[in-house]
Formats: sequence, structure tokens, C-alpha cells
Amino acid sequence: MIVRISGEDQYRLADDLHGQLDQLAGAAHAAVDAEDEQGFALALKELLDFVRAHGDVVGDDEIETSDVILPPSDTTLQEAAREFTGEGLLPD
Repeated sequence: MIVRISGEDQYRLADDLHGQLDQLAGAAHAAVDAEDEQGFALALKELLDFVRAHGDVVGDDEIETSDVILPPSDTTLQEAAREFTGEGLLPD
């Protein structure tokens, strides 16, 4: 699966990591729903760190469509509240 972190890079992650990625995204979404700014900041950091640690950067010479697009690390709770609707961060 190809995951883009907005304003950063695309990363290629093994498909078997989808469940872990989904759990981390769920924690970020739950923090938004709870209006927990500190919890959201921590959950977003953990999510982005997971992608960076477990993914391989897609080279600039490769053209890949992103399966998932994550917000940048400086996303605020208010911005996330406007963006995190419906299915959440990760489509099924």
C-alpha cells in the first residue's frame, strides 16, 4: 500500500501492516471526536512515525497513486475536525 504524508513523501508499506495503521489512525480519529488536543497530537505523531519507520520512501522517479493520504505533522485539532469525517483516515 502507498501512504502519503501531506507535504512530505510517499511511503510503500507492506499490506499486512494495514491493521496496525488502521488502529493508529483510529486513535487519532477518536482524539478528534473527544476534542482532546494533546491526545490528537500524540496519536498523529505515533501514526506518522509508524509510517516513516515501517515504510520505504517512494522515489521521486516513481509515479504511484496514494492509497492513503495522511495529514502533515503540524495539523491542528481544529483542522483535523474539519477533515476527519465519514470513514476516518483510512478507507476500508
